[in-house]
Formats: sequence, C-alpha cells, structure tokens
Amino acid sequence: MAVRIEPSILSADFTAFAADIARIPSADLVHCDVMDNHFVPNLTFGLPMVQRLARVSALPLDVHLMIDDPDRWAAGYAEAGAETVTFHAEASPSPVATARAIRAAGARAGLALKPATAAEPYLPLLDEFDQVLVMTVEPGFGGQSFLEPMLDKVRRVRAAIGDRDVRLQVDGGIGAETIAAAAQAGADAFVAGSAVFGEDDPDAAVQRLRALAEGRPAPSR
Repeated sequence: MAVRIEPSILSADFTAFAADIARIPSADLVHCDVMDNHFVPNLTFGLPMVQRLARVSALPLDVHLMIDDPDRWAAGYAEAGAETVTFHAEASPSPVATARAIRAAGARAGLALKPATAAEPYLPLLDEFDQVLVMTVEPGFGGQSFLEPMLDKVRRVRAAIGDRDVRLQVDGGIGAETIAAAAQAGADAFVAGSAVFGEDDPDAAVQRLRALAEGRPAPSR
C-alpha cells in the first residue's frame, strides 16, 4: 500500500487547529487523539470538536479513541465525519461489534494495541478491521521516545495481514530517525506529531517523512 503520513494535532496549536491543518496540504489525513483522562492520564477533546474539525478540515480525519467504553461512543465519531475511527482493544469487550458499528456508520474501523498488549489474540479478527494501530509509545502524551522493541510486533502483524486491505499504522516517536525502520518492519501509515508541527515548515516535514518511509532521499530542509 502507498505510504500515508498523518500529522497529529495533539502537537498542533489548540487555539488554531484550522490554520495549522492548512499548513500541511501534503499530508494524507489529520490524526485526532481523543483522550478522556480515564483510559489514559490526559484530556484532550471529544465529539463536538471532531464534528467541527470535519467541517473545517480540507483533509480527512483519522480519529484515535483513547477512551473508556468505545463500544458506546465509536460510531458517533464515524457519523461526525471521520474517515477512520480507531479504538483500543484493551478498552473494548466487543471489538468486532464495535468495528461493525463504525463501518455501518460510514467510516473505516481500526483497532489499536498498547505496547504491552499482544497482537496474537486479535490477528484472527483482521477481516473485521481496516486498520491496526501498533502503539510505539505508551498512549497519553506526545513527544515520547520511540519504543524500538515494538518493531517486532509490527513485523508479526504485517505477516498476519498478508494481502488483506488493512492498513498497519504506527503512532509514537515517529520522526526522521525512526520512520524508515518502522516502514521496513511493515508499517504503511505513520502518525507524527512534534516531528511535523514542531518544525518551522510543517508541510516540508511531511514531505521529508514520506520520502524516508518510501526509501527515497529526503528533501533538504
């Protein structure tokens, strides 16, 4: 599959989301981290903000739910206009039912795995999902260092996906120093926060990350 670069607005200016999204026209999607201060020890925003972002963003939204009870809430984010809604396996007693509800509401369904969560129990369910997110940091905060041991999990998930139309996403510590290794392990969708919005030219950063993920020389700064 083609590489997708998805800047995370967790690292954008919370007072100027629309303006910051306009600065990354080369990106494929905008990654929206929804946190409830229960499933993870951080609080960001919820459904009303995603509804508004869907109206003002020129790019499609990839919503990552780091919340308790996603079985109850996930479909609402699909109805709000998200292209993809990803929820955590650790928070969902009914992941297949939730994935089907997301798809029925018109979005692609993703399943996220924390670093300590084994992928193997969920691999038989791959046909129910459009995306698997392997967290390469502990979810909750941006700016963390990439957990290199997660590359083996990425390889195992990629082998299980085979020729299915399922994206393999990585999120956490993705930047110029780590994206090539994640791509070589089998990831094809990359969430990057500070590596994009921490740069003076965020769109140039997107283009550099894409080149590195594709194995091409990165454009000069």
